[in-house]
Amino acid sequence: MPVVQTGVRASGLPRPPTRTIGLGEKLPPVRRPAHDSSDEEEPPQEPTEMLPDTSHTSRRPPTLRCFQYNDAYIPVPGGHGFAVAAGGTVVVASHHHVSVFYLSTSRTAISNWSTSQLHMKDAKLTCMEFRHASTKDERGTIVWIGTKEGHLFELDLQKGEVIGSKRHAHGHNYVSHIFRYGRSMLTFDESGKVLIFTPEGSGDVSLEGFPPRVFRIPEKQEFMKMIGGLLWTSTRADMGRSSFGTTPIIRIHDVFAPGSVPCAVQPPDAAGAVTSGAILPSSPHMVYLGHDNGYVSVWSIAENGGLPHCIEVLKVSATGIVSLEGVNDRIWAGGRMGAITVYDVTSRPWTVTNCWAAHKQAPVQQLFVDPLSIERIGRLSVVSIGKDQEVKLWDGLLSADWIGECSDMELTKREAQFSTFRPLKVLIVSWNIDAALPEHLTGDPINNQFLFDVLDSVHSPDIISFGFQETVDLENHKGNLQKALRGHRSRSYEDGRVGQHLNPEYKVWQQKLESVVRQAMPQETPYTVIETEGLVGLYSCILVKRMEKVNIDDVGMAIVKRGFAKKYGNKGAIFVRLTIDDTSICIANCHLAAGQGKVQARNSDIQAMFEHEELLPQASTFEDPLAYVGGGDGTMLLDHEVVFFHGDMNYRISKTRESIIAAVEAQDLASLLPYDQLSKEMKANSGFRLRSFSEGPLTFAPTYKYDRKSSEYDTSAKNRPPAWCDRILWRGQVPERVQQLHYRRWEADCSDHRPISAAFTMTVKSVNQQMRLMVKAEVATAWTLHQQLLVGDAEQFYEKQGLLCTIF
Repeated sequence: MPVVQTGVRASGLPRPPTRTIGLGEKLPPVRRPAHDSSDEEEPPQEPTEMLPDTSHTSRRPPTLRCFQYNDAYIPVPGGHGFAVAAGGTVVVASHHHVSVFYLSTSRTAISNWSTSQLHMKDAKLTCMEFRHASTKDERGTIVWIGTKEGHLFELDLQKGEVIGSKRHAHGHNYVSHIFRYGRSMLTFDESGKVLIFTPEGSGDVSLEGFPPRVFRIPEKQEFMKMIGGLLWTSTRADMGRSSFGTTPIIRIHDVFAPGSVPCAVQPPDAAGAVTSGAILPSSPHMVYLGHDNGYVSVWSIAENGGLPHCIEVLKVSATGIVSLEGVNDRIWAGGRMGAITVYDVTSRPWTVTNCWAAHKQAPVQQLFVDPLSIERIGRLSVVSIGKDQEVKLWDGLLSADWIGECSDMELTKREAQFSTFRPLKVLIVSWNIDAALPEHLTGDPINNQFLFDVLDSVHSPDIISFGFQETVDLENHKGNLQKALRGHRSRSYEDGRVGQHLNPEYKVWQQKLESVVRQAMPQETPYTVIETEGLVGLYSCILVKRMEKVNIDDVGMAIVKRGFAKKYGNKGAIFVRLTIDDTSICIANCHLAAGQGKVQARNSDIQAMFEHEELLPQASTFEDPLAYVGGGDGTMLLDHEVVFFHGDMNYRISKTRESIIAAVEAQDLASLLPYDQLSKEMKANSGFRLRSFSEGPLTFAPTYKYDRKSSEYDTSAKNRPPAWCDRILWRGQVPERVQQLHYRRWEADCSDHRPISAAFTMTVKSVNQQMRLMVKAEVATAWTLHQQLLVGDAEQFYEKQGLLCTIF
């Protein structure tokens, strides 16, 4: 079968027009280069691909808790170790040793054999698989082992004896893989020789029995997997050409059909070498291949007589995919840094439902379902082997999520049965102050009264957040670098000492804000600063009513730099986290990439902030952090039940300056909304990280860019089009618990931006632990019944795949 390829893309653009200048004619003036500091005329960026949506991700590890020793440490030697599992039985082998763990009876290996003890002489072990057994009691008790010297051995784990062997079955070639399919066993060596052992009659397959049939495939295949009864293979040495460069050639072999010719297919886009493959029980007509550059290619095998056809190639990981497995209705992927990520592939873009640190900053080298766990323990187990030299077992049905350790699950739906609720008011103030100082808020009543008016815009707020951008002059690069490198003093959270670590340019604003709050608010309800921080131009200050401070815990702060080389803080964000009662809140103050055409750069800034894995300090009550959601521990942005995301986001309006100003003067703001870049991203970009956030109606004129001390939009030579750069968005895990009271702009004019504010009523919860445990027990009982149905479906699927043998 020829390689399937797509056609080469061509731009089809005509040549650029030329201009002829006659003899003696004046040359046109030299075009002036754009000023380096211009935020409008920056070079175009390459578009960035949006990764799967992580906004509803559970980060709690789905530990398989059905053994006496669930937390047993199962070591596997790095580089040359391998393992197989059958329920609570885990067999680990390396060059000259075999160890057997029974997690139901012991924390350590109950059997350890050397190859000399097993009479394998000096054989070096290379691969292993459980042999088919016709009786239930024998399943998961006999393994086949391949060696570097080409030998095959059959080991009875209960007896500790080699009960069969075929020396030099593969000549002197390295045996690389052993697969079980139905009642057959398949062994592979690096020369491409495949031995297919199939029993006669109704007995079990044996190395001592009927001679195997030989099948040939290309040598030294790096990826090899039986999928739907067919063998899929690929290797880096066998790459084809496409319009994007080299892409892998995948060969599909029908090893059970003597004389069959393999078909070769090739993904159409820039997918790297194939590292892994999977099929989903929920959609067995689709095959998913993982690639080393972070892509997954999706293949349909439902048409053309089963000939695979690539239907899409998706970027799902910023790093490579090392291992892949289909479990129930989700794709599990092992990454290079030790994380296992679970994808819901039915949504567009794909949704990350679970992601956790499985192995310590080390690649997840293998990831596979243990079908025998269905028979042996009534659960669906997934096994991972990391380069950190450890084997781990996971709950393939993700029962903790269903029970409600994360959002939108059963326990969360019944939260009202074990919680009490109360309302709080939150005021968010955001302003790009363009290096203005507090003394610049003078000269007329509007500037003088601005801070007093904004504090009076909502009655008695419980939490007040001020978030400023460009607190220092960002054009003064040398001065800013010195400030960024200036050592901070140690932080303090004691009353009257918060903010003592700040540099002077931030302290003057803290003093101003505290002074205005004292003057504007009733004396009987004083406020206190619980957190304040500066990052080059960014400055955040969070105040709460002093009477609420006893209800506040887990205060934390973090910064993300997204300026030059992602190391400079002229762009980035400050994050402040706190819990009040049993509700977590995170307030993000950001300044994103500037420039009319920098939409993708702004999107990338947001994505980096959302996916920063250890953004904030871990919750103080990690074992059962009631205030946090999605199985998180408070270290990531979306671990928090309520998130406010505000600042100078720099999204522009994609219209001419004249048409924007005309619409503003005609009070026709509605005509501008379809051209607002942020609104378009939230509606049309399915991978946009702020898509799950809400924003109030934009009923106020664009806040950027003004001439200072003027009501005129930019009249400088750059004539920047007006835009709603300054925004306040929010997200509540339970949307009804955050209600906006106002969203407006203010007219202080000492900056080239107008300030904005938003006020909210936020419902916080207090959990009755005893009642919660009672409800959780009821939910767990319901899960047990549901789990039985899922396990039954899984059993039928793995029988059809030849991985369970009850129908063979």
